[in-house]
Amino acid sequence: METPVDTSQIVKFAMLDQLLDLSRANSLWPLTFGLACCAIEMMAAGGPRFDISRFGAEVFRPSPRQADLMIVAGTVNKKMAPAIKILYDQMLEPKWVIAMGNCAISGGPFVFPNQYAVVEGVDKLFPVDVYIPGCPPRPEALIEGILTLEQKLTGKRRWPVVKSD
Repeated sequence: METPVDTSQIVKFAMLDQLLDLSRANSLWPLTFGLACCAIEMMAAGGPRFDISRFGAEVFRPSPRQADLMIVAGTVNKKMAPAIKILYDQMLEPKWVIAMGNCAISGGPFVFPNQYAVVEGVDKLFPVDVYIPGCPPRPEALIEGILTLEQKLTGKRRWPVVKSD
């Protein structure tokens, strides 16, 4: 006669997954990686005025092996694309990507017929989790993007709570 499966083990794994998601969301380590003018706004977000350390994302890592979040801030040229792809591939799993600025999202004002130098969106190279529009987007927009990524990881919004009617 078989004994029934102990379902308490399944519940513990579900709670462990929630705990891991919460800890990952509150300790994002972005890669120090800026390509153009959007990088200045990204640096400002790490400064004392905007202080993204409130959200656990202040540890900008110099190595892709230490980072779990790539913020692509600026124009991606086709000459630079292989290097960006290598950095993305070197990041450990789980990893996330934020495309910051119109140039990273769609090529921005540098896209025109028969242009040959600009990648028309970083999502052509690897998957993007959060898009932050603007030229350049303000540091507050980057904070909103980080909070959106946290919401995607945990399934709930930490702060500010957005109420929909």
